Amino acid sequence: MSFFAILFALLVEQIRPLPLNNTVYMAVRSWARTASRTLDAGQTPHGWLAWSALVLLPALAALALHWALILALGWSGVVIAFVLHAATLYVTLGFRQFSHHFTTIREALDAGDEVAARRALAAWKQVDASDLPKSEIVRHVIEHSVLAAHRHVFGVLGWYALLAAFGLGPAGAIIYRMSEFANRYYTRHAALRNAPMSKLQVSSSLLNAAQQAWAAVDWLPARVTSLGFAVVGNFEEAIDSWRNFAQRLARNNMSDGMNDNDGVILAATSGAVNVRLGGEALKEVFSPMASQAYQTDATMPLGANAPETTAGREPSVTHLRSIVGLVWRSVVLWMLLLALLTVARLLG
Repeated sequence: MSFFAILFALLVEQIRPLPLNNTVYMAVRSWARTASRTLDAGQTPHGWLAWSALVLLPALAALALHWALILALGWSGVVIAFVLHAATLYVTLGFRQFSHHFTTIREALDAGDEVAARRALAAWKQVDASDLPKSEIVRHVIEHSVLAAHRHVFGVLGWYALLAAFGLGPAGAIIYRMSEFANRYYTRHAALRNAPMSKLQVSSSLLNAAQQAWAAVDWLPARVTSLGFAVVGNFEEAIDSWRNFAQRLARNNMSDGMNDNDGVILAATSGAVNVRLGGEALKEVFSPMASQAYQTDATMPLGANAPETTAGREPSVTHLRSIVGLVWRSVVLWMLLLALLTVARLLG
């Protein structure tokens, strides 16, 4: 069921992607606000309680529904459970949730319109890209796109397939996506906690819980994604870059919300396509007031004190095409492995 549910969800998502601010995402944001306001009292146990309510309750509800359908309805329940799996995957994974940003920037660079490329990058990541040279535009697009592909596709796919193999239904996809959302959502609102426009006060206990949980949840998927990039790319260089630069990249970008997992992915990507990554990153800025509240400098490049990069060639537009090929070859690799496992289970 897992292989066919993933395949069906990816095909439907390519034909009809979820619109921005759809009903599901609005409900998730509302649930995140409710969990924070009702359960986060500022102490460490309260932070974990709020995180658990946000992430684990939906996963447990999906798991309960999965088994209720199978046990109560028999074969017809299996068919309905397949629909449940495919629908869950449809809203938790997919290229089209971020690929339009990548496509817009690449087309602008292909046309020689660096101004449009900077504008598109700024709109995507909410940063000041006005002074970036072309090679830095490309580098940031590569880094953001690879991490987005991991979080929207490979991470969800890995957690779903692993837990589904143990009879846990679509719970894995929900745990991964909700963990990523909790980290991103609460980190953003923590940055705005002193700003007048802030609508949600996030305590340090909830923020720490979300960040620690996300680092743990993403630890294995990040390394599986990196291994896939190495297999379908330049294997020796990818592993060498992974070994020598992963920790350095994480340190360079610690204030940008990155962790060791992000560093592993970017280091492996750098070696797989022979591109230099991990230099001065952009500071995420949501507004002048938010920047002031978070005590950051909107014009100061992230990692300015430690602009260490990986080995490789200077980023160019041709690398964007290489990244597209790398990601799609990885998708084919993991789908092929899932297909083989599915056939083995059917024959066994």
